[in-house]
Amino acid sequence: MKKSMKNIVALTGATALLALAGCAADGAGNSGGSGSLSDYDLSGINVAVGSKDFDEQLILGEMMVLAFEEAGATVDNKVNLGGTNIARAALESGEIDIYMEYNGTGWTVHLGQEQPSFDPEELTSGVREMDLEKNGIVWVSRSPFNNTYGFTSSPEVTEANGGAFSLQTMMEYVRDNPDAVVCMESEFPSRPDGLILTEEATGITLPVDQQLILDTGIIYTETAANNCDFGEVFTTDGRIPALNLTLVEDPGVNILYNVSGTIREDKYNEAPEAFDGIIGDVLAPLDEIRMAGLNAKVSAEGEEPVAVASEYLVEEGLISG
Repeated sequence: MKKSMKNIVALTGATALLALAGCAADGAGNSGGSGSLSDYDLSGINVAVGSKDFDEQLILGEMMVLAFEEAGATVDNKVNLGGTNIARAALESGEIDIYMEYNGTGWTVHLGQEQPSFDPEELTSGVREMDLEKNGIVWVSRSPFNNTYGFTSSPEVTEANGGAFSLQTMMEYVRDNPDAVVCMESEFPSRPDGLILTEEATGITLPVDQQLILDTGIIYTETAANNCDFGEVFTTDGRIPALNLTLVEDPGVNILYNVSGTIREDKYNEAPEAFDGIIGDVLAPLDEIRMAGLNAKVSAEGEEPVAVASEYLVEEGLISG
């Protein structure tokens, strides 16, 4: 519920700009960018906010904590729960009420579907409809940024190749160099939206003895140190430019990962207009460049996620300084 009317002209203008940019918000009509989050009313509502355990998720989770507090909610901060399965289980069990999830993950991992759309709104709409019907989970808004999976090549291998690889030439290089190592996080080789997509697209299977499983953050530094020939990464991660890593060119193999708030239907129904507006306002300015810049402040510059989240919300005029 709104506490006061917003500037309709400003809202219309923001919506038009987002549409022109090709990143309009979700089908619920949340275009974001409409003013202070204190204009929404969550007073008397308790919200438990969770997140996964990597930098982007920590930042987004802390944004939600601060945003809901600004609107008057009592917030239980459970940011940094663990991996995808842990965060989703916490949502379904009621341990948390909301966390930020990616449309590609929703479609393939949580809903077990194949052949996802490469249109971000079509994919999000499909996930939203199915997850609500099957599981009582509401998907709210959609970020402009798409943080998909990708690979980077090490500086040494990049130089030897004369520049960037494509997924095809990367897999051919690994096939032709039995000592080459591809570093990945633990769940990537077995995810339906993970390594298998690259193997199917290139027609080359990555041998197990050329796979090295590392914690997510270590992959970046080990690839930069030439201890991994290639490293699996998130494409909006700020460590890619900070460590001078080179992204492997992807012609559209890896599926979309725009983020939405995922919230249990019973909690959402306590204040649907407020949840729509708050989440939409927070996500609307986050394109790939902006999100990568925020990620870099944590992963490369050592700032705390809550400080980065707060600075962003203040800069956008969403919370008071």
